Amino acid sequence: MLTIFRDRARGMEISPPPELLPELLDAAIWIDALNPTAEEKAAIEKATGLYVSTEAELSEIESSSRFFEEDDAIYLSLPVIAGGQTEHCITAPMGFALSTGRLLTIRFAPSPPFDAVAQRLSKPSTRGNAMKPASSAVFLMLLEALVEVMADMLERIRTDLDGVSNRIFREQVPGRGPGRSAGDLQQALQVMGMVNDQISRIRDSLLVFGRIMPYVTQSTAEWFPKELKPRLKTLRQDVASLSDYDAHLTLKVQFLLDAVLGFISIAQANIIKVMTVVGVVGVPPTLIASIYGMNFANMPELHWAWGYPAALLLILVSAVGPILWFRHRGWL
Repeated sequence: MLTIFRDRARGMEISPPPELLPELLDAAIWIDALNPTAEEKAAIEKATGLYVSTEAELSEIESSSRFFEEDDAIYLSLPVIAGGQTEHCITAPMGFALSTGRLLTIRFAPSPPFDAVAQRLSKPSTRGNAMKPASSAVFLMLLEALVEVMADMLERIRTDLDGVSNRIFREQVPGRGPGRSAGDLQQALQVMGMVNDQISRIRDSLLVFGRIMPYVTQSTAEWFPKELKPRLKTLRQDVASLSDYDAHLTLKVQFLLDAVLGFISIAQANIIKVMTVVGVVGVPPTLIASIYGMNFANMPELHWAWGYPAALLLILVSAVGPILWFRHRGWL
């Protein structure tokens, strides 16, 4: 599907008729190709002279494939967050071809930031000089929208981690059982698993964004509009700050994971301790009962009138004695 932007008066033109496509492409400032067909690729290349990369080419990770110049245009590819800010977010490859008068974007998955930029460009402007924004301005708008999405996701991740921290580090309430149940710990592990996946995807995007900014600054130094260069510098600083914050959240995830595993180990140790105490407490009564259950003829206690109550009392004392001793030592 092709979406073409020429100016604010016309807005975004979605899937134009094939007979009008050559004329529209020739006058386009921004061409957005979402899962382009072979016919659409051929029409774009014929009308604009820009190369339409395939999904496999955009997915390559070496820098020589991600950033290159050809015929007065720069070509960029990067993994971006696609499908919105859901818990199970995905990354999809995306390509940019930027020249002095035209921007081509190639996508293979829906991306809400692109829809947001399209809506902004479709609104009429009160300034006459903004009726036909430059391709560089649209390019910056898209990058800023993508960075904003990642910033919002990092903020939501921080909130999720704060919730996990509050659950696993809350104080035990007297009379209400353990402060951290098995359900709490299991839920914390699930949340941290999803969060860690999201952080790793955001880190991949930020890493490429961090490489894009210097490359764009250097490659477009002669023709990039001067009034847009401060925005490009600000965007570069935003990416650097988000990368630092992403690293901070990664450390926090690791700390919380260690804490959860530590609480699990403590819970397991408590269970083993209780089982050990129960086993030790049961040994003396069992020994006494076994002795008096042998029924030998020469056991004088068998003929005592109070032999049976005395044996029961001895069994009770032998069971209570270790319990009192363990409590005195602080083991219970």
